[in-house]
Amino acid sequence: MTDTKSACCSPARSDQSAIEPVPTSQAKEEQTPLRVLIPGGRGLIGTDFPELPVDGEAPLRQKRIASFQMDTITVTNARFRTFVDATGYVTDAERLGDCFVFENLLPKDAPASRAVAAVPWWRVIDGASWHEPLGPGSAASCLPDHPVVNVSWNDAQAFAKWANGRLPTEAEWEHASRGGLGDVPFPWGDQVPNDTDFFPCNIWQGRFPDADFGLDGHRGTAPAQSFEANGYGLYNMVGNVWEYTSQPFVVKSLKKSVKQAHLGKTGFKLSKGGSFLCHASYCYRYRISARTGTSADSATSHQGFRLVYDT
Repeated sequence: MTDTKSACCSPARSDQSAIEPVPTSQAKEEQTPLRVLIPGGRGLIGTDFPELPVDGEAPLRQKRIASFQMDTITVTNARFRTFVDATGYVTDAERLGDCFVFENLLPKDAPASRAVAAVPWWRVIDGASWHEPLGPGSAASCLPDHPVVNVSWNDAQAFAKWANGRLPTEAEWEHASRGGLGDVPFPWGDQVPNDTDFFPCNIWQGRFPDADFGLDGHRGTAPAQSFEANGYGLYNMVGNVWEYTSQPFVVKSLKKSVKQAHLGKTGFKLSKGGSFLCHASYCYRYRISARTGTSADSATSHQGFRLVYDT
């Protein structure tokens, strides 16, 4: 892939917000998914064959990783609802009054909305949030088993604190995503998804951003537990929704072109895994080594998270 296809598919807010305090609650977490033990050992990070060098995918390197537990699925709408009901938490999108929604998800009779100049397929939708993902009247309660979206990194951190977990590091996320297979580009191995007969994850099929044929069975998000799990029993480690990590988005490079590409991203947070909007022709980031960043208070309709737990 060339750098002409390296633009990120995510917009970001220009300001930064602190994590809102979470009220103390004695309510126990419900809708808790299965956790699996991820064995420690020699973890691999990155790749020696980067598709998007500008993102800092290379080189392949090793890191010792202690064993940890990880949710087999991303946090769902139902699980996030339990958190909100227990704490009264208000997300960044609710507090700020809007978030970014992918244009083709909106109904044809949707009110006029503001486009994002750099990525016009994203719309700023007033009133959109995690529980009304397409704006007022679009309740997420009808998709309880789908990943919660329109949540910021700040929101994910607040949820993790309440759930006695944390967001994974990039090394932990990649180690878990590889499922014991070692130096592979995808959680299932080496075979590349296509638009004809191999659909191992929820990504875009067709010409982005005009038409998603939905050949993998989904336009938009899929249930958090769908497709085949990887070798560690983890679902949708690539595709479906981006997953926040605990780390800042940093690209170490002396090249002026790379520095220019990431100008203004100070304080951005690192996400992994790609989403249902990814396609090889535009955002080839549904690979283990792929990475992107966004501001801590940004919320979009293709961004979610899952938790890890120290053993």
